[in-house]
Amino acid sequence: MSVQSWRITPAKRVRGVWRPPGDKSITHRAVILGLLARGATEIEGFLESDDCLRTLRMAQQLGAQAERVGAAHWRIIGRGGQPLQEPSDTLDAGNSGTTARLMAGVLASQPIFSVLTGDESLRRRPMRRVVEPLRRMGAHIDGREDATRLPLAIRGGELRGIPYLTPVASAQVKSCLLLAGLNAAGVTEVTEPCLSRDHTERMLQAFGASLEQQMSASGAHRVRLRGEQPLEGQRLTVPGDFSSAAFWIAAALLLPGAELTIEHVGVNPTRTGMLEALAQAGVHLEWSAVSEQAGEPTATLHVRPQPMGAMQIGGALVPSLIDEVPILTLLATQAHGITEIRDAAELRVKESDRIETIAAELCKMGAQVEPLPDGLRVQGPTPLHGAEVHSHGDHRIAMTLAIAGLIARSGETLIHDVACVQTSFPEFEALLETLVER
Repeated sequence: MSVQSWRITPAKRVRGVWRPPGDKSITHRAVILGLLARGATEIEGFLESDDCLRTLRMAQQLGAQAERVGAAHWRIIGRGGQPLQEPSDTLDAGNSGTTARLMAGVLASQPIFSVLTGDESLRRRPMRRVVEPLRRMGAHIDGREDATRLPLAIRGGELRGIPYLTPVASAQVKSCLLLAGLNAAGVTEVTEPCLSRDHTERMLQAFGASLEQQMSASGAHRVRLRGEQPLEGQRLTVPGDFSSAAFWIAAALLLPGAELTIEHVGVNPTRTGMLEALAQAGVHLEWSAVSEQAGEPTATLHVRPQPMGAMQIGGALVPSLIDEVPILTLLATQAHGITEIRDAAELRVKESDRIETIAAELCKMGAQVEPLPDGLRVQGPTPLHGAEVHSHGDHRIAMTLAIAGLIARSGETLIHDVACVQTSFPEFEALLETLVER
């Protein structure tokens, strides 16, 4: 296997005991709050992927001190409530939408000038969703296409809290505004039509901030944050990333004779919608050793093959499994019946248009997948065969296609452009050897 492509042959089974790398979403937030907090923040289980290291480098440019204490263990000395240091160079988020959108909120709240950019892919992704409410809070932001695309030039400071209703449930938008609200006058209130990932709310509370949260009878979620609250550095252990575990959960469900134990994986209910979708399909995973780290629940999962029926996925369930849609699509190709995934138009503005991309690439392998305006329709079960496929520079597409190659009944699968996997799951390639029996 080379850096740029993988050659995957069918597997007999996956087997072993494995602890996933640290959760990407939580690692980002730990770095950002460590930057803002007083004193030291110790982060164990730090995901040393390109995306998270981009956030760390940005924190250093803004005045944080960062030291690698050991493997996946970093110590950050934050600014302690003092203004961030004005960066002498452009802040480059690379391929990380989380870094760009969350840091936009932080930068908008600081009395400094900064320029935020990213790689070619990230510069195509939408930024209006965070720029518009930040401007309403008083931030001065300029950029391409009326600041709807990176790079963004941000002159921050003197923000005021506002009430804001998000058109769709988005953890990145919500987190951006809460981080801006930390240094804003008054109260920042974000209401979303249903609860999106709540890692930011949990971590803010772990660092000493006070929040008010309310869920309406219709399922709408509201969070209120009073500005100018101090944060205190923490020592925390990042749970294993459920989104990374999802690929190997799928492999163990689909390969006969598989037996996989996944330890210390995060099971925050705003992230584990995939398990609810699988329950629809008649699949139930065994859990044990449930604990909590920094307000985040963790568990050990035991996965063995199970028969699977079709799924109907949509509505409030979608935000809790949006990153798992590619691998759920692969699972649906082996389920009995027609699976439909709806209300997921957000997938069209990820690292790739994931709706079109996963449909096209799995169809090359023999799947019957139809793209829909806001999702996918999948007929199963269909046998898959090896083929030449392309990640389109999208890490989740690359890893889904690798699992598809493992479960294919025949032939070799050649996956092009897999360097993108470094953004979220650097050890994935090694696991294709250590967990897989051929």
